[in-house]
Amino acid sequence: MGESINAERIINRFLEYVSYDSESFHEKALGERVAGDLKKLGLTVSTEGTDPGYMSEHPESFPNIYAFLPGNKEGKPLLFSAHLDTVSPGIGKKALIDKAGRITSAGETVLGADDVSGLSSIIEALTVIVENNLSHPDIEVLISPAEEVFCEGAKRFDFTGIKSKNAYVLDLTGPVGRAAIAAPSIVSFDITVAGKAAHAGFEPEKGINALNIAVEALKDIETGHIDSETTVNFGTINGGSGKNIVPGIVKISGEVRSMHHFRALKVKDDIFKRFSLAAKASGGSAETVFCEHVKAYRVSESGKTVEHFKKAAEALGLQKEFIVTFGGSDGNYCNEVGIETIVLSSGMEKVHTTEEYTEAETLKKAAELTLNLMTL
Repeated sequence: MGESINAERIINRFLEYVSYDSESFHEKALGERVAGDLKKLGLTVSTEGTDPGYMSEHPESFPNIYAFLPGNKEGKPLLFSAHLDTVSPGIGKKALIDKAGRITSAGETVLGADDVSGLSSIIEALTVIVENNLSHPDIEVLISPAEEVFCEGAKRFDFTGIKSKNAYVLDLTGPVGRAAIAAPSIVSFDITVAGKAAHAGFEPEKGINALNIAVEALKDIETGHIDSETTVNFGTINGGSGKNIVPGIVKISGEVRSMHHFRALKVKDDIFKRFSLAAKASGGSAETVFCEHVKAYRVSESGKTVEHFKKAAEALGLQKEFIVTFGGSDGNYCNEVGIETIVLSSGMEKVHTTEEYTEAETLKKAAELTLNLMTL
């Protein structure tokens, strides 16, 4: 049959794409390549939908890529999405493939399967459709930059022109057939505790120890899983100006994740209140800056997006697995703007580490699933 995924082609494309340096806000070269490949397939491609301010702020990034393939059969339009950027260390990536088809990095960088596996699957599926003139509804594609930094690229895209009400984001670890139907709100915070510096030997009593204030606030704040659907973490702390100086400033950063947006906001408010009370009791002050990065979503397993996914997976004999993830993705933002979206595994493993890997057979399966979603 001429309508199947070309295993050699998708592997070669994957290896070519991961060779591009594409850390967040530095995706220009890969973005140009992907946009060019979509144009070669005959899709209408635009990079005009990104807020101009984004590119002014990040001139080495690349705009969101929107591509459209008009349908040749009845059916509601579908959106497929992946992202261009990788985490660091991602400069000078070199992919290695062994005889069994396992693909790893040389060990000094991430591989970049997050999210080149998703990119490769989408473009391979489109290639098979175009080459064989397969029947399909309208297909929309959104390739974003800066996803790894709390979906900054997708946030700056104008979604008003998107026709699809159902979408699949290929950006999840694990076996092909896994889908995330829920993900959390992520709220980060930066807290500045101000006391008063003083010489620790000559006049410590004239100081107000900002570190002591922070410790007083932190001692009653639970971290880790504070309930089954909410996590709290304090990730960094720094401050002070010398061993012999009572610290006048201490800065702490962290995040709250929750499967319920209102719960994430309440927890961050409680954190701010504890720091404010501890500071006031010692004569200091606390200022907090919060940022709501993505909002929680939960998609019904009986909804149209999931039902279509089930049909596509069953046709390949894949074992279906529906999970709740504590990671954010462009899927959060698609759901926020009213597009019912689930996030699919594209077969990447140990992402965000130098041990990241994928496998040739897994890439083929991810592309086959994507093709089924586009054509069934």
